[in-house]
Amino acid sequence: MAAFENLVAAFSPLNLLLALGGVIAGTVIGSLPGLTATMAVAVLVPITFSMEPASALILMGAIYTGAIYGGAYSAILLNTPGTPSAIATTFDGYPMAKNGDGDLAVTLACIASVVGGLVGATFLLILAPPLASVALAFGPVEYFWLAIFGLSLIAALSEGNLVKALMGGCLGLLLSAIGVAEVSADIRLTFGSQVLVGGIETVSALIGLYCVPVLIDLVATPDKHLKVTTETKGIRLPEALAISWRGKFNLIRSSVIGTLVGILPGAGGSIAGLVAYSEARRTAKNQDEFGKGAPDGVQATESANNATVGGGFIPTLVLGIPGTPPDAVILGALLVQGVKVGPNLFTSESSIVYTFIYGLFLATILMLPTGLIIGRYAYRSIIAIPKAILVPTVAFMTLIGTYAIRNSVSDVVIMVILGAIGWVLGRFGFSASPIVLGLILGSIAEQGFVQAWTIGAATENLTGMFFGRPISLAIIAMIVISLLGPSIVKLFAGRNANADGEEKQ
Repeated sequence: MAAFENLVAAFSPLNLLLALGGVIAGTVIGSLPGLTATMAVAVLVPITFSMEPASALILMGAIYTGAIYGGAYSAILLNTPGTPSAIATTFDGYPMAKNGDGDLAVTLACIASVVGGLVGATFLLILAPPLASVALAFGPVEYFWLAIFGLSLIAALSEGNLVKALMGGCLGLLLSAIGVAEVSADIRLTFGSQVLVGGIETVSALIGLYCVPVLIDLVATPDKHLKVTTETKGIRLPEALAISWRGKFNLIRSSVIGTLVGILPGAGGSIAGLVAYSEARRTAKNQDEFGKGAPDGVQATESANNATVGGGFIPTLVLGIPGTPPDAVILGALLVQGVKVGPNLFTSESSIVYTFIYGLFLATILMLPTGLIIGRYAYRSIIAIPKAILVPTVAFMTLIGTYAIRNSVSDVVIMVILGAIGWVLGRFGFSASPIVLGLILGSIAEQGFVQAWTIGAATENLTGMFFGRPISLAIIAMIVISLLGPSIVKLFAGRNANADGEEKQ
């Protein structure tokens, strides 16, 4: 009976309106380069202080969900992730757009985002307490190996040149080491500059490495930004649904990966998307199509990063430990309203939390029609806008978005410099993705390694610390599979092809 009452409360006219408005606002904000999901939630949090806690949670959850999906628009149409979670969406989304299938890519991203959001919310509804214990089992050494697992994905992002991809990853690791050290507080690689003491801001670097080279290429080439067909095909929903059905196992697997990564505090949608993309590529029959416009690549990353929304709420609500940066903002808003998160929340404040979870389902479902409509007009607008207007508009948004992160002109300068470096490296065949991956995971790997080494040295059990924990061994096994799996598959495929050739002779 209580569950039905909570469901009715979630679908009240006010909460329905809040969910719809939150999804629209989040989608629009998330589509602008530099304006992350965290910023979208933070900007609109003051509105929630006068609301009931359940309604406030529904609005913030809807904004968060919409912003994560909104990042796919610029990732697909401009090759610039609107949010860090959409990094891997650029790998196949932008090639699809260049091939004239941008409207299909946006529709696929919307469907995948809805599926991922529903899977994450289902895990939150059914398995929150037991899954929260998984987060507690992760110590420094597990985070270190998780970061190494993420870095092993560079092999999947190599696009045929592993050496250059590894060099790019090393450059990203060097960039992550600039400034104050994570644990020891040593100042490194600043060369006496006070600007670099605070390190390289991740989103600023992401905007520079992805967006600035695209802007330079737009100015340097006379061709249209995207392939223009005689008439745009619109939403292409039946075609997208057929593709999604064929890739249903990829969608579900990627959504589960996103949920589990979202449970880990600090991991976030960017890591979830990259891991899901790597798994989709590793298990696909058409591996050569990835990076050239494979629909499965778009759906893997979009389902995974939206699943982190529900996954991230699990440690946030059950343990009071934010799973993702937007969850930290939402947690602060709840504390302002006097809601005490923790294991007792699901009993003492069950009406609030379950009304919110049903509201999260509602917001995710509403994302389908609103996302398709907004995406349709976004695609048509990007095609119709002349370069003379598109380039300065995007450049202005990147500058404003970069400045707004820390209100720092220095971040804007660093963004432009990294963008110019990224464009030069791109001329020599270096991809921006391994650089960004190294930058994101470098600090996580360093902090986990130093803390694990300190604990292992103090207990005189370094080997046991790094190689004696069950979760660590499981992650190490995944690293080995990620590195050696593609080579083994190709080896067996080559042997089978040779065997078939000999039989035919």
